[in-house]
Amino acid sequence: MSLVSTVTVKVPATTANLGPGFDCIGAALKLYNEVKFTRLDAGGLIIQVSGAEAEKVQTDESNLLYQAFVKLYQYIEQTPPSVKIEIKLGVPLARGLGSSATAIVGGLVAANQLAGSPLSELQVMELAIAMEGHPDNVVPALLGGCRLAATSLTGWEICDVTWHRDIVPVVAIPDFELSTSEARRVLPTEVSRADAIFNIAHFGLLLRGLATNRQEWLKAALQDKLHQPYRQALIPGYEAVNTAAVAAGAYGMVISGAGPTLLALADASEAKTVGTAMLNAWKQEGITSIVRSLPLDTQGVTIS
Repeated sequence: MSLVSTVTVKVPATTANLGPGFDCIGAALKLYNEVKFTRLDAGGLIIQVSGAEAEKVQTDESNLLYQAFVKLYQYIEQTPPSVKIEIKLGVPLARGLGSSATAIVGGLVAANQLAGSPLSELQVMELAIAMEGHPDNVVPALLGGCRLAATSLTGWEICDVTWHRDIVPVVAIPDFELSTSEARRVLPTEVSRADAIFNIAHFGLLLRGLATNRQEWLKAALQDKLHQPYRQALIPGYEAVNTAAVAAGAYGMVISGAGPTLLALADASEAKTVGTAMLNAWKQEGITSIVRSLPLDTQGVTIS
């Protein structure tokens, strides 16, 4: 078996939860991190980073991308080769757009390629979920599209969620970070039966709304009682941006992942207006943001 010496992996950003689908649903977006791994004969580890926020990325063995790379080699009981890693950042860090998932998936997929593809896509996915701790970001990052993940008696069941072509995700990315650990710290350890039932009902409605683009279903479906009420206080201007997005024609607005990026769903005809409204609402709160309409990525990881 001849082993490749260089592999380039492109991984999409993701948005998770979509309101009521806490920790189980996510969608891949057309925004990417790209990483190139090259074997080094001389030994050692070289990590080079380019793009916005490059200075925030670790360039030693604590780098999450490299940790994922090593994890796969540990799993197949081989010594990882010395490598040069070139990272091109396109996904903002600590903003709720799955930057950690891109690192985990990118490192695992690149390692699998350099090792001669000993693991199946399913095995790589299971390693990614184990590293991340939940499936909502890593599964769509790997597979593309919108994906629902649930445990089965033997592992994971992954369901492809139909997403109507006229529903456009609009993301408003603020110029401040929010760590996932901080966003998890504010969540209660237990919820009421009423809140659990509320989320089950609205999640079912979300799945039907995404498939049909039925306005009244989506407007109701994006409500949540498990995580968003507790996290909103960590995001300055949340209410103002939400009010502006809905007034401009959005079906509703949710926290993307753990935040602080806010995600509105809108019909394609309203997406630009909704984005402008979100941008201006945050500006009035004294917060600079980048607003983009991001179509769904349907491919997931690509390898060259």
